[in-house]
Amino acid sequence: MSRRIKVAVIYGGRSSEHDVSLQSARCVLDNLDSERFEIVPLAIDRQGRWHRQDFAQLKAHAGKALPIETRGSPSLTAQAGTATMVASLEGPIDVVFPVVHGPLCEDGSLQGMLELSDVAYVGAGVLGSAVCMDKDVAKRLVRAAGIATAEYLSVHADRYDPARLQSQVMSGLGYPVFVKPATLGSSVGVTRARDAAALDAAVALAFGYDTKVLVERAVDAREIELAVLQALEPGVSPGVSVAGEITPEDAFYSYERKYLESAGARLVIPAELGKEQANEARRIAAAAFEALECEGMARIDLFLDRQSGRLLFNEANTIPGFTTISMYPKLWEASGLSYSALLSHLIELALARHERKSRLKRER
Repeated sequence: MSRRIKVAVIYGGRSSEHDVSLQSARCVLDNLDSERFEIVPLAIDRQGRWHRQDFAQLKAHAGKALPIETRGSPSLTAQAGTATMVASLEGPIDVVFPVVHGPLCEDGSLQGMLELSDVAYVGAGVLGSAVCMDKDVAKRLVRAAGIATAEYLSVHADRYDPARLQSQVMSGLGYPVFVKPATLGSSVGVTRARDAAALDAAVALAFGYDTKVLVERAVDAREIELAVLQALEPGVSPGVSVAGEITPEDAFYSYERKYLESAGARLVIPAELGKEQANEARRIAAAAFEALECEGMARIDLFLDRQSGRLLFNEANTIPGFTTISMYPKLWEASGLSYSALLSHLIELALARHERKSRLKRER
């Protein structure tokens, strides 16, 4: 019998999306094929320290909240050489499955460390991770590819002029607007501003999470999401799931609605779209995946403008949520791919990419 593939599942992190990562990782650990994979849980605490967790103990409490146990667990700070730990912990790791969200995790930082360690890993590479994490850069790239987005302004903290921004919003966007940190997901730090006073408060809140924020025209739209998955065969176009729709009970799909309130929104899978609209949504999702240099997987979020009927790109998530209520695995289940099979496919993609890259010349 061939040995099992050793998979390090990394979760936690220093991002404000730390708790979301714990929920996603719980589900990944519960659904990885343990007969095929030897699973090594690696947790990153809020201070950035890494901890080897006991998989048997975590598995014994399947379905419960995922803790980060620090007592008695090996730990190493990033400054002391986390890359060495990942590469050599109890023998070489075959592949890393990052289940981390937000800055310092999903933005190319972790991916760069794994590249330096010459370790295979699931998901987008350094470039795709970085550009998708920055909502402003992502929108610029998809616009260059001919994909429409909602109108917006980007504001840097070191160049922020409240009066100038208010004037730009009044003359260009109009109220209401959404104010978002440029590099966060899960609706962290997002506010709907209806007037100038609310805009000032929303920008101040967003700058607490990021040094760049987006001020975006509020579109009367339906929220459409699609899951994209790279094919194992080279040259084959990525697969795109059926479309799903989020219908939040509140004005927008806030962090609390997503993760803390079970009745915060209704997920409709498949979305109630006409055939042409559904095909167009899938086309845009595949085109955005390519334009943003995504690899492995991505969840592509679109707006369907209720007034014009146009589909607009909203954002791309290179490490989408993997919780039991997350759209990405649900969309693939509705498209005929089980949660466990999806995880296996992603690991196979990571190993194949690493093998291809290992054949590249490193010398002249």
